[in-house]
Amino acid sequence: MRIDVTKFIIYNVIDTCSIWNILSSSVFVERAENNGCQFCCTKFVIYESLYKPRKKKKDNDIQLQQKLVTKMSEGKFIEYQISIEDLQDVEVLANRKNLSKGEISSMVFAKKTRQAFLTDDQGARKLSENYIGLENTQTTPQLFGWLAFIGCISEADKELIIDQHNKMDGLLEKHLNIAYLSALEKRLMV
Repeated sequence: MRIDVTKFIIYNVIDTCSIWNILSSSVFVERAENNGCQFCCTKFVIYESLYKPRKKKKDNDIQLQQKLVTKMSEGKFIEYQISIEDLQDVEVLANRKNLSKGEISSMVFAKKTRQAFLTDDQGARKLSENYIGLENTQTTPQLFGWLAFIGCISEADKELIIDQHNKMDGLLEKHLNIAYLSALEKRLMV
């Protein structure tokens, strides 16, 4: 496993897929917030999350959008504008492959503000590791594992979080289980 569940930077610029994965479980997002995690995103990510037309809108999409709107109104997910000049970073644009404007803007904003970039997209993750560094590139399973490592997610919590995540059509069950087991192993070694 390439992620280090013993470490997690609590200030994050988050992209759309990670927003959905974190908000997919009320227990998960509560544990993250209670342990100081703060999430911000760019206006591009808000557009992708709330306004971009979808080919097929599911009930889960609507529930996740409502959760995001609620969290934003509570000041939990803060939205920031990124300038055109910021997006003109040639290195990112030259290597962008098939990444969305949300992912690109999040990476650029994370680098500019010296925060971590939180993504669950493999392409965005690889680019981010080169662009802002491995230590500043994080994933939802890493957050999950870190919360387990510091003792904030129990076995019962894990089962509930994964169940809630799966009910929202989440795709991270395998990765969450691996991160959880890695956290338990690391705790035993400490």
